[in-house]
Amino acid sequence: MVKRFLSPANLIFLLLIATVLYVPARRIEGAGTHVLRLALTMEAFYVLVLVAVKDRRRVQTAGDVTAILYAALFAWDIATTRLNLLNPMLFPTPKAVMTLMGLDLGELSKGLVSSVRLLLAGYLAAVATAVPLALVIGWRGRLYRAVTPVTRVLGPIPPIVYIPYAIAILPTFTMSSMFIIFIGAFWPIFINTLNGVFTVDRRIVDSARALNVGEGTMLFKVILPAALPSVIAGANIGLVLSFILLTAAEMIGATSGLGWYVKYFSDFADYGRVIVGIIFIGFVVTAITFCVDRLEKWLLRWRG
Repeated sequence: MVKRFLSPANLIFLLLIATVLYVPARRIEGAGTHVLRLALTMEAFYVLVLVAVKDRRRVQTAGDVTAILYAALFAWDIATTRLNLLNPMLFPTPKAVMTLMGLDLGELSKGLVSSVRLLLAGYLAAVATAVPLALVIGWRGRLYRAVTPVTRVLGPIPPIVYIPYAIAILPTFTMSSMFIIFIGAFWPIFINTLNGVFTVDRRIVDSARALNVGEGTMLFKVILPAALPSVIAGANIGLVLSFILLTAAEMIGATSGLGWYVKYFSDFADYGRVIVGIIFIGFVVTAITFCVDRLEKWLLRWRG
């Protein structure tokens, strides 16, 4: 247990605290208070992991991630607050960013609701369309051979090129955003599911046929579970693309959302709020991907 608490993360934490307390800040009142609070909060979570988690690898990973965060916060504080090495307009201090995040939390929450609503609508529509379609096509060899050349042409087209045209031809920004997210998520999910279905172990199919199962049972009770790892791989790629496309679309034509928040304040050279938006988007993406990872492990729990 003692070795756990003597990890690199805790050593960097102590260095950070010593710097905040004993290295004077230049022309900034109370600059260390915000950094100190953030560091103590992070340390509290890390200590909780040390005490509660028994898996050595998970503890090691948590320590490595925490050490990286501490190092980044330390470098940021030194460069902007203690030594004033960077342009304060382009590189605001941790205190400035944390203050702005507290002030704009309501606006960020509204943007989050707007962004997640668009993301879920487009992404879930892509999943609901791509998976059944790929199941049917991948199961039929002739259809698979006919459709594969089409996927090789349309699949690699960057979905971002559709954004200006979609905004121009569709009546609302909401519809155009949902369409772009749908296109971006559809192809990786469809292609991965298609390949997963086509490469299912023939012995599994032959065993199911020997039991005289129906077409629907074959597709959804035999083929789909066997192809599920490929489906989930495609869904993860589609989710990442959806985030990128959502933010890009909001930066081009939206009047709300997280991407709009970053673009709006960058137009006014308010780079403190730009960094706030970037950090907040990072938190959101981390939370969603964590939930998706939990879901993936549950769906594939049979793999051990």
